[in-house]
Amino acid sequence: MKPRILTAIAVLVLAALACGTPAQTGVVPTLANSPFELNRTLYGFFPSPSDLNPQSTIDTYKGMGQHADVALLQQAIPWKDFEQGVDVPSQAITDIHNAYLLAHQNGLEVIFVVDPLNGLNRREFANLPAGWQASFGNPQVRSAYTNFTMRIVRDFHPRYLGLASEINTYQDTHPDDFPNFLSLYHSVYGLVKSESPDTQVFVTFQWEELNNLIPAIAAGRKPYQINWDQIEEFEPKLDVWAISTYPFIVFPHGADIKSDYYTPLQARTTKPLAVAEGGYPSQDNGVVKGTPQDQIDYLNAIHTQIGSRLTFWIYLLYNDINITAYVPFLILQGHAGDILTFRWFASLGLTSIDHNPKAALAVWDAYRQP
Repeated sequence: MKPRILTAIAVLVLAALACGTPAQTGVVPTLANSPFELNRTLYGFFPSPSDLNPQSTIDTYKGMGQHADVALLQQAIPWKDFEQGVDVPSQAITDIHNAYLLAHQNGLEVIFVVDPLNGLNRREFANLPAGWQASFGNPQVRSAYTNFTMRIVRDFHPRYLGLASEINTYQDTHPDDFPNFLSLYHSVYGLVKSESPDTQVFVTFQWEELNNLIPAIAAGRKPYQINWDQIEEFEPKLDVWAISTYPFIVFPHGADIKSDYYTPLQARTTKPLAVAEGGYPSQDNGVVKGTPQDQIDYLNAIHTQIGSRLTFWIYLLYNDINITAYVPFLILQGHAGDILTFRWFASLGLTSIDHNPKAALAVWDAYRQP
């Protein structure tokens, strides 16, 4: 729902850290002991600092390095930069390189997601230039999306590459435009595989919405009647089945998560599964409710039901976020109307704003290093 903007904030802080750094090009360094070679589930977070300053970003990456294997980077598409070509100057690419290097300095590999949609509202595009039609049938959109994706592929040769987040949310809202995205995905999938055959390509699906548990969106479909067709129309060009899941919008407590809530994924596909984002709040912040035990129960539900099949598991936040610090930034970026939604996620972290561990962090660590 929101990670793209969280990662965007993180890379903006990184840009301040690397002020004056020339654009990065050429071969990127590799880790001597890559977590990708561990042959087990990879655990990770979005690199979202608790506060908007360089030290907070450094502290977040350091903490992640102690409790995770990967960082998920999900930068906005710089549409104008990449409208005309792949190998073009772009501050966004420099920012991604800086984030990549900081991840590696802390022993973390990187999973990439290219996301054309608003991280706080998947029903709309993010930051399209004035005059651009908001449609995946728009040649400008298709060109910039393709070129930016291929720049990520050429610069980083990623092990895992997502080409959209919670795409079923956009499909439910814009069914007439969705075939345009699907054709674009199939085209870009082929280009990625031609350039980097080992890259595992995916999109993510919002699990609560896929289960028709949000009445305003379900359009009369029965709860728990899973919209499998929304996943399977990407086949066979879907290397990982990846979901996002925020069950607190449906279940009042983590213990209320049904014992077979995630298990249908096990039976529906033999492909690797992934949780590409998700979490549960640890306190009542006046918008959503949660407790430290709810976080533990949420982690247990995923681990028990699909943990053995997960190729990677991304929990949204390593640390809580300081809403007071973030609100001015959101307003400046034109997201004033999304502040209430943003507040939902303030206490999702497995540590506090000051990086003091919550009870769920020990559970997470036990799963990661049994």
